Amino acid sequence: MPGAAHAHGYRPRHTLPIRVEAVRQFRRRRTLFMIGLLLALPWILVAAFKIGGDPSADSVPTLVDVATRSALNFTAFTLFVSTGFLLVVAVALFCGDTVASEASWSSLRYLLAAPVPRARLLRVKLVVALGYSVLALVLLPLMAMIAGAIAFGWGPLDLPVGASLPTGEALARMSVVVAYGVVAQLVVMGIAFWLSTVTDAPLGAVGGAVGLVVVSNIVDAVTALGSWRDYLPTHWQFAWVDVLQTDPEWDGMIKGSAVSVSYAVVFLALAFRHFGRKDIVS
Repeated sequence: MPGAAHAHGYRPRHTLPIRVEAVRQFRRRRTLFMIGLLLALPWILVAAFKIGGDPSADSVPTLVDVATRSALNFTAFTLFVSTGFLLVVAVALFCGDTVASEASWSSLRYLLAAPVPRARLLRVKLVVALGYSVLALVLLPLMAMIAGAIAFGWGPLDLPVGASLPTGEALARMSVVVAYGVVAQLVVMGIAFWLSTVTDAPLGAVGGAVGLVVVSNIVDAVTALGSWRDYLPTHWQFAWVDVLQTDPEWDGMIKGSAVSVSYAVVFLALAFRHFGRKDIVS
């Protein structure tokens, strides 16, 4: 709005407060549904183990084989089965729906006419989307630990190879795992947020981000690509497993963090660039 910056009492930094946007997003049914699903999943897995019994050992030991040994084991297993898809969907939903939904409701032009500067609108929505994404990535292991403690008791983290980590050290390692999970999902956040500024269809933004992750996983299975796979956005998503062993290895997590942050920076830059020039006609 021309001249808005000179209007009496107008302060761009005071438009669209983060608290207001956070409350708006929290009241959305998709937010409540996704949070509810993440809180329910550990209990569904507990029920599955109670009905089916303890997992049988495979020829190659995995986290599944020791899932019912303790709360920490159950938490590691829950993260293992959720990393590749459910957590991707959660992050894509929070970050891909945020701007596109405004466009689909024809409310973007009213927000910008408030007047809310475009860059601030994107920053606020990005901060809120990131906040809910981090909340999702933290809530799942927390609820898994609670459900695991009630169902399987508290104890050390038993490793598939036969060794175990004391409770204190295991908790520290699990904190690193959760932190890496947040960093690894930044690539999904960046792609989904960029698509949210490109399309007016929320499902297109969310589905596009999830679809790109699925394609990346498929391409990553082509071992003939060799070292080229290291640059795929999802190649290092399970690198946190290397921390849950007697002698932790950090190389995979370091490389994965670098790749994820690089993708996120590029796609966020594209999002701000595109939205700054976008003709808001919806």
